[in-house]
Amino acid sequence: MTKAELIAEIAKKSKLTKADAERSLNAFVEIAKKTLKKEKRLALAGFGTFVVTKRKARKGRNPQTGEPIKIKASKVVRFKAGKALKEKI
Repeated sequence: MTKAELIAEIAKKSKLTKADAERSLNAFVEIAKKTLKKEKRLALAGFGTFVVTKRKARKGRNPQTGEPIKIKASKVVRFKAGKALKEKI
C-alpha cells in the first residue's frame, strides 16, 4: 500500500476529505518521529510498539566487488506487532 492509498482509505473510513486525512497522517508521522527521537519508544495499543535500538558496528562485503568493508554502528527503529495485530494476520 502506498501513502496515497493509505490516505484514501483513512479518508473513506473516517469520512474526512483526502486533504484532512493527509494532514492527519503527516501529523502522526511527525509526532512519531519526535517521540522516537526523544523517548525511544512509541506504543499503540492493539497495533504494536516501535522501539529505537542500537545496531553494533560490523563487517560486511561490497556486493559488487566482494571487498570487505566496515559498517558503522547506527540506531534503527524496530517494530513488534501487538497481540491484536498478530491475531488479525
